[in-house]
Amino acid sequence: MNDKSVLIVFLGNIHYDSRVTNFYKTFKDRGFKTRVVGFDWLTENFKPERGDVSVYKLKKTSSLVYYLRFVFILSRRILFTKADFIFAEDIYTLPFAAILGRLKGAKIIYDSREVYGHLAGLSKRKNLQSLLKWIETTFIHSAYKTITTGPLDSLHIENAYGIEKSIVIRNFPLYCRIENPFDFRKHYNLRVDTKIILYQGVILHGRGLKEIFNVLNEIHNCVLIILGGGEYTEYYKKLSSEKGLDKIVFFFGKIPQHELLNYTAGADIGLSIIENLSLSYYYALPNKMFEYILTGVPVLASNFPQMKDIIDEFKVGLYIDPENSDELKKSLLRLINDNNLRKELSLNCFNAAKELNWEKEIKKLLPFIENNVL
Repeated sequence: MNDKSVLIVFLGNIHYDSRVTNFYKTFKDRGFKTRVVGFDWLTENFKPERGDVSVYKLKKTSSLVYYLRFVFILSRRILFTKADFIFAEDIYTLPFAAILGRLKGAKIIYDSREVYGHLAGLSKRKNLQSLLKWIETTFIHSAYKTITTGPLDSLHIENAYGIEKSIVIRNFPLYCRIENPFDFRKHYNLRVDTKIILYQGVILHGRGLKEIFNVLNEIHNCVLIILGGGEYTEYYKKLSSEKGLDKIVFFFGKIPQHELLNYTAGADIGLSIIENLSLSYYYALPNKMFEYILTGVPVLASNFPQMKDIIDEFKVGLYIDPENSDELKKSLLRLINDNNLRKELSLNCFNAAKELNWEKEIKKLLPFIENNVL
């Protein structure tokens, strides 16, 4: 048993977050005493959990009550949990980890998993955006080490804050092979030759759903499965109905992280289409893209630099200008109708997964955590 301890704090639910799940599993498997403190306010009928993995229920009926409960629980858990390392898994937990964790002598690892000063969802909330920039500017230097999800993200924060070289830990999944993919055709009583297009992840604006909806009626022999949930689920259900897509768009719902890849593997095409609404979106390198790759599902992505680089290097899919509906339609039709292309891309995905997996990626961080050597 390793005598070191890790506390992971996160404004989210570990059961629906692959990155936190992978950090937890990695350190636990290597003998660290590992605990997670998370929060859920989105999952319907979610029951709070206590233990090494604790997930507290927050209610957004009142923003003040929501925030005060988050601060109270998080502060208590940091103060009363022994930890050599505290992972602040987002900007919202960073100031509490930085202040309270350092009082206890813990080393703070800040996971800058978004370009927080440029979040698309805050483009019309300038005061909140400014607050996040201030938090990051103020507390990022308290971190013993900062990690990011992509090379361009690292370059941005290093230039913006003058910090030492950060560590890129991309959102790769744990390596595995899926033996029994979920059968969407059987579940929805579809023809055997129907192609399954998959949108996987949180349902938000700017993730390409409107663009896909706009072309689906012009594409035959396919359905769109939406695997996930979020605050905009009802909005997109209504939009789908208004566009007459009820028979070809299916909202499957949220799947716990430990089951997710079985469903991912049931698709023929995986969507990773992000709109250029912010720097954070432009630098996107989503975990779902690598989950598609791991399960042999060809990717259709935006032509943004970090996603484009992966597709160019490993030949695992196609990329398009997300603002060009004709390009989107043509690429979808090509992937749907060209069986040989899909087979070739799928094989490339399986080969790429031998490199693009968590076990290889996390090796960049482990020497620092285990031996304080980088």
